[in-house]
Amino acid sequence: MNTRLILSGFLALLTTALLNGCGARQEEEKKTPTEVAVQVGKVTRITLRARVDAYGTVEAEPAGGGKPAGAARLSAPSAGIVRAVPVKEGERVEPGAVIVKLDDRAALAQLRLAEQQMERQNRLKETGGTSEKAAQEAAQQLAAAQAQLALVQLSSPIGGIVARVNVEPGQTVEPNTVVAEVIDPARVVATVHVPAGEAAKLKTGQPAELLVEGAANAVAQGQVLYVSPQMDAKTATVLVRVSVPQDARLRIGQFIHVRVITEERAAKLAVPREAVYTDPNGQSTLSTVEGEIAKQKTVKVGLRDGDLVEVEGEGVTEGTTVVTLGSYALPKETKVRVLLKQDQP
Repeated sequence: MNTRLILSGFLALLTTALLNGCGARQEEEKKTPTEVAVQVGKVTRITLRARVDAYGTVEAEPAGGGKPAGAARLSAPSAGIVRAVPVKEGERVEPGAVIVKLDDRAALAQLRLAEQQMERQNRLKETGGTSEKAAQEAAQQLAAAQAQLALVQLSSPIGGIVARVNVEPGQTVEPNTVVAEVIDPARVVATVHVPAGEAAKLKTGQPAELLVEGAANAVAQGQVLYVSPQMDAKTATVLVRVSVPQDARLRIGQFIHVRVITEERAAKLAVPREAVYTDPNGQSTLSTVEGEIAKQKTVKVGLRDGDLVEVEGEGVTEGTTVVTLGSYALPKETKVRVLLKQDQP
């Protein structure tokens, strides 16, 4: 009997000791705050811009405003033999310069005959030895002969650079064969296709940044020249043209990335995007760091520009330190340890 009482007392004392120990550890854990390793950034005051990104190619300026297009492709009007190529690739030419001559012997013979007929009619007209109808017919024949000669002497309608010559003397060409191309490098545009929803934000005159593959920054600045009123039903995109400055040194056919600036807000507070967490209900928060403590604050999110986002909220001021990496699911207030660059993975 005494033995049972002694064992029961011992077990009771052991149970009490264990419970007291667990309780002490729990109390100690409650007193010791959890420390979270985080990376931080700063609230900055900066000019933010909203942009529409689009991709396309550099093309010759289209015809318009009484001017021909910025590029010309010269085609053979009929079958014939190339007689001469007076220019070479890379040569600068003026408007009207002969680029390729086809066999013009028949055309020249016809022109000489028409000129002789016209001279004869003029002499007869002075003496009244011809009719007005005969004189008109001679003039029409002369005009037709001149037009025929122009067809075999292919001239450039624009000034520019001879970009390509596709034929050589003695070569036979078929009708509509492209014999040469002339480009005015000062008259090029960026032609891009913008999703219809984004195109609604665009209008002529808006500034645009031009970027090319491999370049970290814009290579030139242009502006929106044209926003098509039509949408391509197959791609749900809208054609947009952007000006290209003469000193941009972009080439026709080159792939181009365009960023059209649709809105600009000066002197706004911004933080890195990863500093802001938006819950499923649409509420946005970030955590500011004061000493070793991170405190969660509700903010209003505004314009997004690259890796930055505009924020507005109580206690969010220029220079405030905010949690970036590690901000997701932080408690409203917790102890943090800021990772230095050498500590970051």
